[in-house]
Amino acid sequence: MELKMRLCVALLSLSLCLGLMGHVRAQEEADDVEMDVEDAIDDMREEDVEEEEEKAPGPPPVATVTYRAPEPMGEHYFAESFDKGTLQGWVLSQAKKDGIDEEIAKYDGKWEVEEMKDTKLPGDKGLVLKSKAKHHAISALLLRPFTFDTKPLIVQYEVNFQTGIDCGGAYVKLLAQTPDLDLEEFVDKTPYTIMFGPDKCGEDYKLHFIFRHKNPKTGEFEEKHAKKPDADLRTYYTDKKTHLYTLVLNPDNSFEILIDQTVVNSGNLLNDMTPPINPPAEIEDPDDHKPEDWDERPKIQDPDSVKPEDWDEDAPAKIPDEDAVKPDGWLDEEPEYIGDPDALKPEDWDEDMDGEWEAPQIPNPICETAPGCGPWERPMIDNPNYKGKWKPPMIDNPNYQGVWKPRKIPNPDFFEDLHPFRMTPFSAVGLELWSMSSDIFFDNFFVTSDRTVAERWAADGWGLKKAAEGAAEPGLVNQMITAAEERPWLWIVYVLTVALPLVLIIVFCCTGKKSPASTSAAEYKKTDAPQPDVKEEAEDEEAKEEESAKKSEEEDSPGEAEDAAGSDNKDGDTSNEKSEDDILRRSPRNRKPRKD
Repeated sequence: MELKMRLCVALLSLSLCLGLMGHVRAQEEADDVEMDVEDAIDDMREEDVEEEEEKAPGPPPVATVTYRAPEPMGEHYFAESFDKGTLQGWVLSQAKKDGIDEEIAKYDGKWEVEEMKDTKLPGDKGLVLKSKAKHHAISALLLRPFTFDTKPLIVQYEVNFQTGIDCGGAYVKLLAQTPDLDLEEFVDKTPYTIMFGPDKCGEDYKLHFIFRHKNPKTGEFEEKHAKKPDADLRTYYTDKKTHLYTLVLNPDNSFEILIDQTVVNSGNLLNDMTPPINPPAEIEDPDDHKPEDWDERPKIQDPDSVKPEDWDEDAPAKIPDEDAVKPDGWLDEEPEYIGDPDALKPEDWDEDMDGEWEAPQIPNPICETAPGCGPWERPMIDNPNYKGKWKPPMIDNPNYQGVWKPRKIPNPDFFEDLHPFRMTPFSAVGLELWSMSSDIFFDNFFVTSDRTVAERWAADGWGLKKAAEGAAEPGLVNQMITAAEERPWLWIVYVLTVALPLVLIIVFCCTGKKSPASTSAAEYKKTDAPQPDVKEEAEDEEAKEEESAKKSEEEDSPGEAEDAAGSDNKDGDTSNEKSEDDILRRSPRNRKPRKD
């Protein structure tokens, strides 16, 4: 019984685990949501609370989070929450893109400052890309240029693909500080220092980190791309939630890329960029050429090998099977295909133009019941004497010199930059985008050199959104139903997860062999054989019940005793049996076998 109980508990645990794995959209932990809400409320100013009128009893209201615009606390270079409701400080590009048709060359994509369509935080506004298949460009100056010296760089902002994303980007450019920087002429070729953020087209989900490195020898700039993240980024583009993108660059050349304050990519500028920061010290000599007599064949044909005299190169690979016999019932005179007798020549058929009309061919119905139709031919089999074209065997090349490679020479363009972190200073933040999706929501841009300040800004902005979305998140059952509506195959998982454990529980817990005690009692009743005592505890209980039975008999009235005695005398030899039956009736557990 104890083993069955353990099996039941194990099956119930397995059922719960499978149910949680089957449902796609996992519910955030309630403790985390409550903590986010409490932290947000602690950071907000005290506000007046109006008592609501008493309402009829109903379901408890959904928890809400009150929005308050974040305020930068500490040193920063740029902070924008768009909660003023205007594009004050931002400049729309008036330029045209080079190298494309005049009709689509203009940066005429629309921008608006508004709340999200399905906002969970009323009052929170952001910058929204409104147009499809348009070029968009907008930028704003920093409070002061950022110079790469001894302090890290932290760049973060929020993105929400409200209607999903088919093909387009949501990355930000940190525009290089140059004398001729004009934000009204901001285009794709405007020099930038760093490009960072999400980008997607088709099933290619990217998270860019690109910086322009200046060659110390030539002064030319070259784009360096960070390695692709190992994490699966698909969810961040499809769940229609607000996500926080953060780039951290440190003076020791290390970098981190975070989404929702979780690291999804990291590395070092010296080791994890493509192409590498520093070129190789040596390169192959472009003027070196392979000698004409250089032999790089590891194997050659044996020049001393001779074709055997009995080698027949003309023997066919397949020959007719001489042992084959035509099956009985083969219809030699019947064609395998015949003209369709039900086919009719089209009315517009012109024999002068289309030629003589012929009915389309169909399988001969007579051949369906026969082994075959048409002239019978012996099947082909492999020729045991076939050897094919003779070739001399291969042997090691005694003149093999290895694979030729040009010699190495010092790289005339070699340089060694051990501090790629010291990039070109930048003085503006810009979005230069083209997208096939609209309503991309941007919010809470922040540039600083203090990670603590950045985290505080994130808690006041993105943290509130996360808390509000968590408070409005549907329960576990609703999430499972929603997930199954999007992926119908999940219904099978749910049914198996619930039904299979229940069946197993019933089989293990409610069926099976009878206990030894019950089996023994049943056999005893059928055979009247003596039943051995199993446990000492059972004997003690039986003794107590016997004493209880005797006391009951002693307390019986004398009349009842006389009636019982008279009855015993009338029954004669059966009195002992009745007395024994009475004892058994009073003490069921103390039954002893009766003798016939």
